[in-house]
Amino acid sequence: MSGAELATEDDFFVRFWGVRGSIACPGPDTVKYGGNTSCLEIRCGERLLIFDAGTGLRALGNHLAPEAPVDADLFLTHTHFDHVCGLPFFGPAYAKGNPFRLWAGHLLPDDNLRHVLREMMMDPLFPVPLDILDAEIRFNDFHCGEEHEPGPGIRVKTRPLNHPNSACGYRVEFAGNTICYVTDTEHVDGQLNDQILELIDGADIFIYDATYTDDEYPNFRGWGHSTWQEGVRLANAAGAKTYVIFHHDPSHTDDVMDRIQEEAQAMRPGTVVAREGLVLRP
Repeated sequence: MSGAELATEDDFFVRFWGVRGSIACPGPDTVKYGGNTSCLEIRCGERLLIFDAGTGLRALGNHLAPEAPVDADLFLTHTHFDHVCGLPFFGPAYAKGNPFRLWAGHLLPDDNLRHVLREMMMDPLFPVPLDILDAEIRFNDFHCGEEHEPGPGIRVKTRPLNHPNSACGYRVEFAGNTICYVTDTEHVDGQLNDQILELIDGADIFIYDATYTDDEYPNFRGWGHSTWQEGVRLANAAGAKTYVIFHHDPSHTDDVMDRIQEEAQAMRPGTVVAREGLVLRP
């Protein structure tokens, strides 16, 4: 059954298609939580929003194909390879009559999304150029901090994140509820990020870059990622409801993630560890 068939006029949910950071890591040690990189499907009634275009986007594209024409807004947190490498394998992008709006809030004024994606899909790095995509694609560059309304009753708020080459966090408001997607950001020890606190204030679902544990973090300071414990601290301070651990380190096997789930539940009951196929509703 497709996502569109599941959605009612005011239904609002997020489905996870890729939950890993840095590099895809399929294999026997990651079967439970999944090995694909970042990609979320958020349904606002019958409107489709996609967040990030990691390797999970390929499976989402296969899932969406029967819904043709596929009409979607794809918001990118940033354009590091693990968040965009699924785009050339997104089947609906090759089909005429599919309208897509691609959004990025981290590139202006020095660059733009069309140019960056064209450079990625360029010989000899990739054999299929960006211009061969037959879908009706519109590129929307914006300044992070702006608000957007991609559809009736849908508000998308944005805030800048602390990440190399910049990144953008998102707050999606629809039908009186809120889903926040805040990944690829690094915290400062002992100091909660005011921009993130504002973005996730009272959120029903708060998805956060929990690449490391607090014990691991000192070895990766400056890499642009955070910890699941920092996510707990943010969620508690902002009054967020369901906190979702996301962007799992590729070295974290299912056994490691199970231990993190147990520890997170003890620290903040109701915490969820993202896994491929998981659907959450506010």
